[in-house]
Amino acid sequence: MEGKVKSLSKFGAFITLPDGSTGMVHISEIAHAYVNDIREHLTEGQDVKVVVIGLENGKINLSIKRLEPKPQRENGG
Repeated sequence: MEGKVKSLSKFGAFITLPDGSTGMVHISEIAHAYVNDIREHLTEGQDVKVVVIGLENGKINLSIKRLEPKPQRENGG
């Protein structure tokens, strides 16, 4: 589904969903590569595609990276 980045924190991004609710993408669910600074990947007001990966205590857990193809690992020689 489509969402809009509402705000950023050190540990994740809060996303406004089409129904008006807010979910969170944890920093570990932003990209397949290690994310040190979330602001290198997302900005407030940006439109993003997200998938719901869980509902916990009324909180909506989202992922961006699960919609992207996993990078191929290089064959270490």
